[in-house]
Amino acid sequence: MVRILIADDHKLMREGLKLLFESQRGYIVVAEAEDGIEAVRLTLEHRPDVVLMDVGMPCLNGIEATRRIHEKAPESKVLALSMHTDRQFAQNMFRAGAAGYVLKGASFKELLEAVISVTSGRRYISHSVKEMLLDDYIDNLSQYSQAEKDPLSSREREVLQLLAEGKSNKEIAGILCVTVNTIDAHRKHISDKLGLKSIAELTKYAISHGITSVETRS
Repeated sequence: MVRILIADDHKLMREGLKLLFESQRGYIVVAEAEDGIEAVRLTLEHRPDVVLMDVGMPCLNGIEATRRIHEKAPESKVLALSMHTDRQFAQNMFRAGAAGYVLKGASFKELLEAVISVTSGRRYISHSVKEMLLDDYIDNLSQYSQAEKDPLSSREREVLQLLAEGKSNKEIAGILCVTVNTIDAHRKHISDKLGLKSIAELTKYAISHGITSVETRS
């Protein structure tokens, strides 16, 4: 029995996927999450075989959630689901530890094929994304410079996403269960590391680096 967790901020999407998978013999949906924080928590609680991860979710995006799941529950394979064909999102998901990347426009047959692949220990990439990544690899990915490495920590990326999504320091402190002073310190560190001061500049950086899409929709 393949145990699946569905993480997507659209209830209709979660319900539709659950119906489709549970109509197949040998599949069961053990949990559903509507944001990245819940996806990590429920993955650690249920230890599913596969996490179907929406890339753009509120509070904690799918990339950060994937990174944490890969670190804390590597046996749970993350399969990204996204409307983004932008190479930045696909690259960031694989760097975070995803085992596959499927476009939301794909058929259920392809999604099922992807689940079978990742549970068998193989990677899966939607064909159009695969071609794009291959072209990018040939042009650019054979060499990474030190400067291209992300200067922010996991918690700083999380704070940056919430800032870009319009949350106040007080609201972020409540979401992350820390003090406002702690968020003030994180915000200062982020600004110092990136050399960016205004919310507009930080938001632009977050969007360009795949940390958020602002609309929090993938």
